[in-house]
Amino acid sequence: MDTVLVNPGGREKIYQSLGNDLTAVEPPLWCRLIGGYLLNRDYNIEILDTEALDLGAESLAAEIEKMDPRLVTIVVFGHQPSASTQQMVGARDAAAAIKKLNKNRKVIIVGGHVSALPERTLKEEPIDFACNGEGPETIAGLLGLADEDWSNNERLEEVPGLVWWETTDKGKVLQTPPAPVQKDLDNEFHGNVWHMLPMEKYRAHNWQCFEDLSKRQPYASIYTTLGCPYKCVFCCINAPFGKNSYRMRSPSAVIQEVDHLYHQYGVKTFKIIDEMFVLNDRHVREICEGLASKPYAHELNFWAYARVDTVKEDMIALLRSAGIRWLALGIESGSDLVRDGAEKSFSEDEIIKIVERIQQGGISVIGNFIFGLPDDTIASMGATLELAKKLNCEFANFYSAMAYPGSRLFNLALENDWELPDSWSGFSQHSVDCKPLPTESLSGAEVLQFRDQAFHEYFTNDRYLDMVTQRFGTATRHHIEEMSKTRLKRLIVDHTVVPV
Repeated sequence: MDTVLVNPGGREKIYQSLGNDLTAVEPPLWCRLIGGYLLNRDYNIEILDTEALDLGAESLAAEIEKMDPRLVTIVVFGHQPSASTQQMVGARDAAAAIKKLNKNRKVIIVGGHVSALPERTLKEEPIDFACNGEGPETIAGLLGLADEDWSNNERLEEVPGLVWWETTDKGKVLQTPPAPVQKDLDNEFHGNVWHMLPMEKYRAHNWQCFEDLSKRQPYASIYTTLGCPYKCVFCCINAPFGKNSYRMRSPSAVIQEVDHLYHQYGVKTFKIIDEMFVLNDRHVREICEGLASKPYAHELNFWAYARVDTVKEDMIALLRSAGIRWLALGIESGSDLVRDGAEKSFSEDEIIKIVERIQQGGISVIGNFIFGLPDDTIASMGATLELAKKLNCEFANFYSAMAYPGSRLFNLALENDWELPDSWSGFSQHSVDCKPLPTESLSGAEVLQFRDQAFHEYFTNDRYLDMVTQRFGTATRHHIEEMSKTRLKRLIVDHTVVPV
């Protein structure tokens, strides 16, 4: 066994009780991509998705000992860019348990968070190597060396994107430049390792199946592009790529993958994991036309990300015919000033207009809103909540502004000495120790308190619940009413730390 690719768990620390049933359990994209790259080079690999398998750290370590790989690769990309940092909680637990059982077991960690803080990660985590970059060439380069070369600085310097302790001076960290990003997404980053995953374990978010809550499984997430050309101040998506980038798979490869998952595993419910699916007009149209031509197109239930300014009116019908039933829009704020600060330069009228047209086209909308952006005040956050209620989207995500490592907000936080979370779990939106950024006029505690109250105000609003009843039926309404009874436990309340 050359390497085991580990998707770390820790869902209970990240989501509290929400992780038990409401959140999705997704196939790990970057385990798939790195795994496919290594299989192309005839390396003997396995994937352990501890989140899907519900494996604790000790059980994972025991499995690793049985498999006896030359190298353990812990992959902490997460299912969205902001999830990488919070995945470090499970990654640390996994690495510590592996080292406790066998201190000589070699461990490397790779991911968006790691690329943002490579040297710090090596110094703080119980690992032997860290990766600065996407990962596949780094892992393959390390596996291409003999085991004895892993303690030879000159040989390790041949491996791109590698971060390690200097072998004769344990107080010194050495790094090699990151490998170039992968360009051939169809052949090198195909991710066609579905047979190595516990496909029966994956499930969709509850909201994606509001029309029929019994259809959350089987489920899969796929990608059609990597990266994002935009530069939102709060986003860290491009940390492992070294710069803003946007790479596309061929539409034919995407359609073939959907075909395979539909026929081989019976998957009809999908997530398109792209940070921005609805962007390149030709790319989106070719994929949608290909999917719409399938005899099973009417059975498909996709959700994907878009921007208010990328969804063209003449595209909506095509998206729906391809099985796109949900679009997530980054609306962020109800304040023009705050939106401009977040580099979202569209007006409230434009937002209302495009949301209505998407809904009229038979596609449900998830509105994503952020409280606590740098220019936010109580009044502007109130305007954001009022805009959310006015839009009355079929679902809404309310986030607190976080300075994720790899984002410009993180750099601003360091430059201005803003208070950051005490641990990586504090970067999770739903964790007990969640600690949002303060604004010029608000503490992180005030932002978090507003966010949590806004969530309950939105989902218990009669106008929203009546719309849900009309769109999805009384069973879904009752499901949401039960969901909104869950109150997240928080450590910071009213400027103080209180026992939970």
